Amino acid sequence: MSMQSFDPRDHENFDNLRQLFRPDIIDWHIRTAIGGAWLILPKEKRPIDEVEPIIRRMVDRAFDAMREDLDSFFGKDAAG
Repeated sequence: MSMQSFDPRDHENFDNLRQLFRPDIIDWHIRTAIGGAWLILPKEKRPIDEVEPIIRRMVDRAFDAMREDLDSFFGKDAAG
């Protein structure tokens, strides 16, 4: 696979990208991230109630950064 430019306003690009990122692949990545976060926590912080807020904060920061990056590279309308 070669590197190609990606224009978020080009719907055909989105359709091609969807073929690479099926829901089961995204689910696997999310579960892997949750499991990784759980593994690196000290034993007393491993209950799921301790892991969930950590993962949610990370996801919120990732979405905020994604919006900021899209705005920076493609303008305010790109983040939708």
